[in-house]
Amino acid sequence: MIEQLRAWVDGRDLDGELAEWISRPSVSRTGEGMAEAAAHGLRLLRASGLQAREVATGGWPALVGTADGPGPHVLIYGHYDVQPAGPLELWTTPPFAPSIRDGRMYGRGAGDNKGQHLAQLLGLRALRELTGGFPCRVTVLLDGEEEIGSPNLAEAVRQVGRPDLVIWSDGPVHDSGRSSVVLGVRGILMFELRARGANRPLHSGNWGGVAPNPAWALVQLLATMRSPEGTVTVEGFADDVAPLTAGQRAALEDLPVDVAAALEGIGASEMEPPADLGFHERLAVPTLTVNSLSCADSGDHRAVIPDIAIARCEARLVAGQTPQRVADAIRRHVARYAPEVEFVPDAAMTPSSTLPESPYTATILRAVEDVLGHRPVLVPALGGSLPISVLSDGLSCPCYGVPLANVDEANHAPDENLDLDRFRHGIVTAASIQLALAAHS
Repeated sequence: MIEQLRAWVDGRDLDGELAEWISRPSVSRTGEGMAEAAAHGLRLLRASGLQAREVATGGWPALVGTADGPGPHVLIYGHYDVQPAGPLELWTTPPFAPSIRDGRMYGRGAGDNKGQHLAQLLGLRALRELTGGFPCRVTVLLDGEEEIGSPNLAEAVRQVGRPDLVIWSDGPVHDSGRSSVVLGVRGILMFELRARGANRPLHSGNWGGVAPNPAWALVQLLATMRSPEGTVTVEGFADDVAPLTAGQRAALEDLPVDVAAALEGIGASEMEPPADLGFHERLAVPTLTVNSLSCADSGDHRAVIPDIAIARCEARLVAGQTPQRVADAIRRHVARYAPEVEFVPDAAMTPSSTLPESPYTATILRAVEDVLGHRPVLVPALGGSLPISVLSDGLSCPCYGVPLANVDEANHAPDENLDLDRFRHGIVTAASIQLALAAHS
């Protein structure tokens, strides 16, 4: 069947369909093109043989397509919104005028996420045309707000029914270039710490040693939040962390990495403390990061005592943690050590975790291997954050990421692109997974 699927892909102008999809702006942050893109997304769902509808969410609509089949109920998640183009002068060709160069298609949304969910849809279309139906019961859910944090995804999820499992394709394959199956994502809590001093900046000679300096107050607070050895010292921060299972530890140990080369690539000589954690294990534990420090001085470095100091920070969260409980722990810590400093929580996402021991893991790994000829790496959790917990927790089912984009897809950046060979392989992979899941049942 895989050779039939490859022949189906080779016999059609699927690159043209991808180009047409990319050419339709769908910038959720500004609203540019969203209504027109939703209409086109519904046409793509119907072209794959799905019953399609818009789902009102209170924000940009979600797009849902459904079809019956004898196998398990599979929900395929993707998103049709894209990031803003950014500075147009940094693009080689216009972001919404897709072009092909050296076997890649360039344009905003090529890899994130139009090319990846289109591959899933085309895999379904191929199965329908080749076999007359679908091997599994399918629901496709295309989010219209992923690039703004999916604030209304839960409302859409409530309207699709409970599947047996979820498959999502987003982000690149493993850094080594090997395909991967991803079992989770870290969550995130972004926040600011704001320390205030006098009611205006003051001459540091005339007021030094007299006026309170909020910058010192802020850095001294930050020093109480993490030890020099890298341990987060906020009481309650990691109390809810679920220990890694034997399967998760084995998967982490199997992930390929050249630590020295990775560090050389970023111009560093050693990893962040603590010293006793492996490279991939560090991406599976919670972290507390200072993103920026500022005294609102516009970068002109005046000889003043600042009136305000701001630290923009984030906590990356793992299974067991919730943004609310971590925020409460940080708030208590700030109140204890620097009650005059303001804690301001911001955007947040809950972590998601599917265990390697979950029932469909081996089936999906084998289906990907059957297409590509090598066993994909199993990634217990991405270091980054996606709104997958809305699916895994909201639907109480396992979620599997099958990224289809190249490592250097430049998502969110100028010259975003998708390797067209990976796009075509992705179509066959998506169909192979559906067939394997039907056989699993």
